[in-house]
Amino acid sequence: MGERVTVIDIARAAGVSKSTVSLVLQGSPLVNEGTRARVNAAIRELGYVYNRGAANLRQSNAKSKIIGVVVNDLTNSFFAELAVGIDMTVQSAGFVQFLANSAENPDRQREVVNSMREHGISGLIISPARGTAAADLKPLAAAGIPVVAVVRNVPGARVSSLLSDNAAGAKAAIDHLVSLGHRRIAFLGGFPDTTVFAERLGGYREALGAAGLDCGDDLVMASAPSRVGGMVAIERCLALANRPTAALCFNDAVAFGVCDGLRKVRLDPGADFAVVGFDDVIEAKTAVPALTTVSIDPQGMGRRAAQLLLKQINAGKVEPEAVISPAHLVVRRSCGSSGALGEGHIGGLPMQGAATVAL
Repeated sequence: MGERVTVIDIARAAGVSKSTVSLVLQGSPLVNEGTRARVNAAIRELGYVYNRGAANLRQSNAKSKIIGVVVNDLTNSFFAELAVGIDMTVQSAGFVQFLANSAENPDRQREVVNSMREHGISGLIISPARGTAAADLKPLAAAGIPVVAVVRNVPGARVSSLLSDNAAGAKAAIDHLVSLGHRRIAFLGGFPDTTVFAERLGGYREALGAAGLDCGDDLVMASAPSRVGGMVAIERCLALANRPTAALCFNDAVAFGVCDGLRKVRLDPGADFAVVGFDDVIEAKTAVPALTTVSIDPQGMGRRAAQLLLKQINAGKVEPEAVISPAHLVVRRSCGSSGALGEGHIGGLPMQGAATVAL
């Protein structure tokens, strides 16, 4: 054949459409094996060579099927669950997830975001590293790439955000601990220079103030939002002269560390000291004791973040939107409430599994 073989020639020889040939060339799983074999036989017979570089150039102005996801701490199972929720949603929409961990390093975050842009991401979901500024996200907005900031907000950045109702969740936790008779309640863990810390601490202080209880700085023990951070915080907490009897922890990882620290000094979480977490990761339900926690549904949050991003991608324009995800208290044994009344009961009333206190 003197002239260059085209996709149309392949389609005619194989008795299929041009788009089917394109799908075979891209390795799409949407083509059945019989059709794929027929197309590949025509390709071999006609001597067609697929120019992938040219194809990439043709597609450079089209949207890729890649979603960038950057989280600040993948060692925290909350973010693994968040990523699972995102992945479930973007996969069903025909996209793939490109996941990276910034490990709270803004420079590392900048590098991975730039790398994702080089791969032609259609959009970005980011839980920003500490110290992320609005200027860090401006190049994405300028390039017309939709961005959803999840878990943490970036003040001044014109991007969409999906945050949890941190203040209301913290207030529900403190109200519950107060109802159990606690009067000295600590706030343990978290980095003070993050908006999430400020919001959860604000709800904690508001609830204690409304109950006429002490909410002084001596009861706030900032530390890394990790299991190790929880152990450090509870050690400092137990060293106070007027020792608290309960604590709201910045997140579940801190709460697990607090329980470890209590057991280390032969105190029983739930019986000798009430512990409440924040997030409701999968392990919270199966921990010993089962962890009372403020649930913000990490997988559900991931799904909602992905839906928010896909809506903007499909619209073909960036219109920032702010969404607040609800929180509710899930009462289990670690706060002492279920342990006192028998598993699966709160306030003397029977319930299915754990009790949930809606906000």
